Parts: sequence; C-alpha cells; structure tokens
Amino acid sequence: MRRYRDFHRESIEQPDAFWRREAARVHWETPFDAVLDRSNPPFARWFTGGRTNLCFNAVDRHLASRAQQNALVYVSTETGIERRYTYADLHAEVNRMAAVMRSLGVKRGDRVLIYLPMIPEAVFAMLACARLGAIHSVVFGGFAAPSLAARIDDAKPMLLVSADAGARGGKVIDYAPLVDEAMSRAAHAPPHVLLIDRQLAPERLDAPYLVHYEPLREQFYDARIPCEWLESNEPSYILYTSGTTGKPKGVQRDVGGYAVALAASIDYIFEGRPGDTMFTASDIGWVVGHSYIIYAPLLAGMTTVMYEGTPIRPDGGIWWRLVEQHKINLMFTAPTAIRVLKKQDPALLHAADLSSLRTLFLAGEPLDEPTATWISDALGKPVVDNYWQTETGWPMLANQGGVEALPQKLGSPGVPCYGYDLVLRDEHTGEPCASGQKGVITLGYPLPPGCMQTVWGDDARFVRTYWESVPGQQVYSTFDWGMQDENGYVTILGRTDDVINVAGHRLGTREIEEAISSHAAVAEVAVVGVNDAVKGQAALAFVVLRDAAAAADPKAADKLATAIATTVDRQLGAIGRPARVHFVSMLPKTRSGKLLRRAIAALAEGREPGDLPTIEDASALQQIREAVNAAGERQGR
Repeated sequence: MRRYRDFHRESIEQPDAFWRREAARVHWETPFDAVLDRSNPPFARWFTGGRTNLCFNAVDRHLASRAQQNALVYVSTETGIERRYTYADLHAEVNRMAAVMRSLGVKRGDRVLIYLPMIPEAVFAMLACARLGAIHSVVFGGFAAPSLAARIDDAKPMLLVSADAGARGGKVIDYAPLVDEAMSRAAHAPPHVLLIDRQLAPERLDAPYLVHYEPLREQFYDARIPCEWLESNEPSYILYTSGTTGKPKGVQRDVGGYAVALAASIDYIFEGRPGDTMFTASDIGWVVGHSYIIYAPLLAGMTTVMYEGTPIRPDGGIWWRLVEQHKINLMFTAPTAIRVLKKQDPALLHAADLSSLRTLFLAGEPLDEPTATWISDALGKPVVDNYWQTETGWPMLANQGGVEALPQKLGSPGVPCYGYDLVLRDEHTGEPCASGQKGVITLGYPLPPGCMQTVWGDDARFVRTYWESVPGQQVYSTFDWGMQDENGYVTILGRTDDVINVAGHRLGTREIEEAISSHAAVAEVAVVGVNDAVKGQAALAFVVLRDAAAAADPKAADKLATAIATTVDRQLGAIGRPARVHFVSMLPKTRSGKLLRRAIAALAEGREPGDLPTIEDASALQQIREAVNAAGERQGR
C-alpha cells in the first residue's frame, strides 16, 4: 500500500501542491490566485479568484473533440422511450433550456427548484442553471407537497421546473396536485412553474403560474447563451438532506472545488476514461445522481446512462440487458438494488453479454458480505464499495484503483480517500481510537474540494451541527460509527444520531415523527431504524394514542395504523412511510423525559437493550417487546 499511502499523505500534508495539480483537470477562464483560503475555519475556500463554469466544463469544452459522441443516453422502461443525445445535441438542448429560463427572469445567483422525474429535461435544467450562474436545487420527485413547500421557502426560488407526472413500477404519479398544494402552502412561491408535459397525467394542470416548456423551447430553438464565469466559491447548487431536527439542511456546494473533486474522482476512484459509458442507477434527487449521473461523467467526456424505471421491470434482467445494449463499462448502484436482484432468476443475469463491464460500484448504505460475494461471483467482475454523504459530494472511503490496486476487505468500503484527513475518535474524549476500537468517523480541517461549503443561509447551523459535536476538537463529524483495522480499512457500524438509511435514502426520524404526530389520534410517537434484509434499514413507529380504545380491536388497529402511515405519505411522500406502526400505552424514557431510542431499536431487532439505570418506567420496555413479538406472530400467520 506504499503508493496509496504516499499519495494520501501528500494530499493531507501538502494540500496546496496536491490540489493545484488536480485543478489542471478543468478549464479556468481566469486562473485562481490561491489554492486554499483557510483564514476563517471551519470554512474553507478553494481556488480563490479563479473563474470557471460547470456547464462549460461538462459540455462545451468537449465539442471540439467529441461533438458526435453520445453524452446522454436516456432509457425509460416506464414509457418505452429511449433517446440518445450527442455532446452537440446536449449543448443545443441546454442552450434552449437556458434561454427559456432567462426569458422567465432567471439570472446569476437566482435559485431554481427542479421537481422532475428521471427525464432528459432534468439534465438540461441542471446544466442550464450552471450555464446561467443560477443555483439549482433538485427535489426528489417522490416528495410530498409539504416537503416541497418547505424547500421552496428555504431556497426562495425564482422558478420551479416540474412535469405533469412521473412513473414508477407501471404507475403514474401525478405531480399536478403536489405542485399546486406546495405553491399554495409556500410563503415564497416562485412566480412561474415551467411545465414539462409528458402527456401522462390524467388531468391537465391549469394555473396562472404555469408556463409550458415546449412552445418556449421552439421559440428559442437556435438560442446560444454564453456561460457565466463564476468565481470558484460561488454556489453551484443546494441539495437538502435529512437532519436530526424536522427542518432539512440545505447542503451548499461551490463551483470550482466541486468540478476539480469530481474530475479527480472519476480517474482515481472509478477509473473512468473519456469515451467510457457509465450507468449510475440512482435518482437526480440524490447526491449520487448529481455527482455520478450528471457532472462527473460529463466532466470526464464520458457517456452517461439515465434510467427511469425499477431494476425488476419488465423483469430482473433489464439492467444486465442495458449493460449489453449500451456497452456499459462502469455501473454504480446501491446494495439494496443488488439484494433485490439476488432474488431474481440467475439465468437473466447470465443471458446478457457483460463483457464491456469493468467494475460495479456500490454505495449508499453498508454492503454486507453475502451480497458482495454473490454479485462478485455472479458477474466475475470487481465490486468496489465506497462510502460518502450528501455533505461530502464524493467518496470518503474506497479502494482507489486509479492510485493503487488494493486488496478488498469484505464488509469494509475501503480506506480513506485522498484529501480526507479521516480519523476515528472516542465519542466521550474526542481522542483518536486505537485499531479495532469503535469510534465516530471524523474529518480534519479543511474539508477537501467538493465538500459542502455551509448550510444554505445558516452558517451558524453548519458550525454547530458538524464542527462542535466532538468533545474538545474542532473536527467534522460524519455522525457515523466505524472501526478501523491496522491497514486503514474502515467498517461502518451505523449512525450516532437519529438519521436512518432506507435503501440508500437518508431519513430523519424527527421528520417522520412530526408527520405522524399531525394525525389527530396520536399523542406521542417514537420512530427508530432497524435492520432490514433488503433495504438495509426500515423505519418502525411506536405510537401512544390519545384514546387507547381506538386500537383495542385488531381490525380497528390495522385500519388506524394504515391511516397513520398514509399521513406520512401525504407529509413526506411514500419514501418516509414506516414499515410498521405499533401501538403502546407508553414509551421508554429517562426520568428527565428523553426517549431511549437505542433501547427501542435494540428491542425491535430482538436484542437486549442493556443496563438502563435512568429509565422512568421499565414496564415500557416490555410493551415494546410485546408489540414487536405480536407483530412477528401475525406476520408469521
């Protein structure tokens, strides 16, 4: 591991020299004055004074050498539509979208909220914002109206871009009522909603704020919009992520640092080359979609495959046939998807020609050894785990094959990536942990390029949340437990806070609790994450009713549980729905009134909660245990 260790050491001890070299991967319209400004810790400013543009680096600069190469391949198994866009095509479409946005008043520094399914126009919209110097904020198309409204009020956008509908698993998801409700709820609703009409929704949306995209696209068909050259540290986008409070955090990303970080990561971590084809099976609403469906592959001059659909429709072989059809070289998805595919007929995998595929990358949640072994054996290809967060924008832990080929350790996402001064620390003392000792995964100052700059509109929350939680140390906390061996490999052991990971999607338990609490029958609720064989984790809700008699009859209890879960659907979207709602008469708390979440989670997973000397009423634990056991028996029958 000598080459890797020397490389990593240089990135930590000589960051100016290291990142100056990496910055040559992108175009700078104006050279930067300094690589790093660390005058205001814990904030860091990268490539100060340099002016660049993400859209230019992702699209325009490739026109001279690869204008006719495919840049974007779009496949929808929901609609049966497939489209291919060369770099020249993509450039034209982005210019049209940018002209449309500009005609609606969007300018440098304005925010644009993008609430779209996985369609090409979502890519055009993101890149058009980057071209104009506007700040995009993509909201996952499955989020409910209150969640959309909350993001509108935080970002205060000039424009909302949406569609008539999305589709998932053969079902049409009508966006019109969601957008309409969000616009009426929001205090800072934008003046216009730019509508991409897919002709999928059963009803036409007709509102005064609506502007249809297609006529404007035709009007600006031959438009050429110049790139805005942004100072490296101007914001590029806001992406909201769940936190320990009900209010999501707007992760703010810069322009120059993000471009450099992604361009380097495609080389060192993903070993991608210009002309390669990459299929990242994520959604543009998540950071993986931002970084590795859109920006990183295009920065590298690759072809990116954008997929609308599920991994098992029309059957469990669809992804493997995509690899064969489009000669995909690199594939990136979540362990949950592989666990789903593991249940499919193995003949579907073996029927496809996978000779083009070099590597499968997995991230978003811990990768268990049986899943890793199965997919590696089935594909006969390297499987590379990696670990990161919305906040970091690119992997923190991975075996970096572009630096040095390292042995795989099953159950571990790998070793610290260059640029990350990653240390496991004792949760009580803040001191570094010894090998094999459980600790909180922390990052030293400064965070490398590409990481979050701050929380949008709230510098104090950025400092308080991430930099003040480890005793006696000003270090960034990931809020993840880990264990590091003598060779540097880190194993992820779970969260230290109240955020759970369901199929690679981070959900704050407080957000789910607040949604459940809005139901008139609910007096108290505790939501915890428990291990799930397919999704990694699942959310369970333990509810105290205002009237216990409402759930006395099993049929009435089931009906009420469904109604409560539906309330979560309306508040957060189906992604936030708890896997099960249990009714109890009290929740385990300390004498000071604090919920004993870890004890509840332990009982829900069939583990003993350990010694709890401060518990107010021990009989509450027995209620949790009985509720879980009774649910298991009903499920068994």
